[in-house]
Amino acid sequence: MNIPLTIKETQDGLKSKKFSAVELVDAYLAQIKKYNSEYNVFLTVTEELAYAKAKEIDRGDKTSHLAGVIVSYKDIFLTKGVRTTAGSKILESYIPPYSATSVSRIEAAGAIPIGKLYCDAFAHGASGENSDFGRTLNPWGKEYVPGGSSSGSAASVSAGMSLISLGSDTGGSTRQPANFCNLVGLKPTYGVIPRYGVISMSSSLDTIGSFAHTVDDIEIMFDVMRGTDGYDSTVSNFKKPNIKNKFKLGIAKEYFIDGLDSEVENMINDVKKTYEKIGIEVVELTLPHTKYMVPVYYIIQPAEVSSNLGRFDGIRYGSARQSFGEEAKRRIMIGSYVLSAGYYDAYYEKAMKVRTKIINDFDEAFKTVDAIISPVSPTPAFKLGANTSDPLKMYLEDIYTTTANLVGIPGLAIPSTFSKSGLPIGFQLLGPRFSEHQLFELGKKYHKEIDYKPKIAL
Repeated sequence: MNIPLTIKETQDGLKSKKFSAVELVDAYLAQIKKYNSEYNVFLTVTEELAYAKAKEIDRGDKTSHLAGVIVSYKDIFLTKGVRTTAGSKILESYIPPYSATSVSRIEAAGAIPIGKLYCDAFAHGASGENSDFGRTLNPWGKEYVPGGSSSGSAASVSAGMSLISLGSDTGGSTRQPANFCNLVGLKPTYGVIPRYGVISMSSSLDTIGSFAHTVDDIEIMFDVMRGTDGYDSTVSNFKKPNIKNKFKLGIAKEYFIDGLDSEVENMINDVKKTYEKIGIEVVELTLPHTKYMVPVYYIIQPAEVSSNLGRFDGIRYGSARQSFGEEAKRRIMIGSYVLSAGYYDAYYEKAMKVRTKIINDFDEAFKTVDAIISPVSPTPAFKLGANTSDPLKMYLEDIYTTTANLVGIPGLAIPSTFSKSGLPIGFQLLGPRFSEHQLFELGKKYHKEIDYKPKIAL
């Protein structure tokens, strides 16, 4: 078999007996054993569990939505009986007694779990360099970051170590690594996929992210995971809408800022031309509060982080609080400060008011367009260590991605081309709440027009 396969190719191969589920596990484990020690992708490999599930599939049902599909999980997803660390020494030996809803649904659909992945500790980071267990390297270039905080999730799929992966997206932690690793990545509408059993970072921003090689595969994952579970009270159900025949897209003039790499800007212009070529109108629009995205995000998010990390007291489970890494400590201090007496009104309350204005900007924009074309990151993947000594510079990497989380809308990262130095470059589509299937259709149309072919880096 040739990796990468799509979900459909995997299931067609199993049904026709071109290969078995056990042979699929063999192939993906071979990639892990060959490259994992070099790229730091998997913290825990569940080889025994994978083979047991594969044998079960070979003996029985091959018609489930994800039957035989090899899946990996960011290590903030609780997995019953399998170590979950959140990339932190605080939870180095933690074994959860239950699995996250998203994990249970993915596996109930027939997916084969192959392991848990490196990530920035407690999902704090935009590069994959903040894990307490070491930094993850980009399979497209070892001297570059894979993006963060879902660094291992992106690297595992782009390196052919798993077919699909689950990550999280609180400020771009799925879309940015997908963009840096030539993958499709989805940040869904807030309140569509249950977050039960996923270690919380920022409760009003957290969403479940998905990584795959194709838009079709992302759509299958999304439909398997969405819907109420009785545990996450923010989740609502919705029916798959009828897809429009005619679309209108927008590009915000505020997105063309100082610091936007010329290759990224040229790619956005080419995307615009591609959509126009297939008969989709693209117009300029304005999102006037764009410049406040990052400061608003980095007030609200640390405030919620400081609250959520309060449960890690070293008494009920986990290690002592002294084991928190530098980035966790930084966010705890910032968050505690902006929530403290005398500063709450000046910082947190004001940030929430500006957040409302940002939401209003998008509500107005979506009255005239069906989706917005945006860069994912101002540059292709940056070099390891380039931003580690300057936290503010690292935070600015989120300038295009925090939008979707602050507003609660879906964002779909879509691979497009490669830079002159061979690094992946893509874009994202942002749509109104619950417009995921509309974004999927737009993504498929784009990839069909450019004749996109998935490939792995290694």
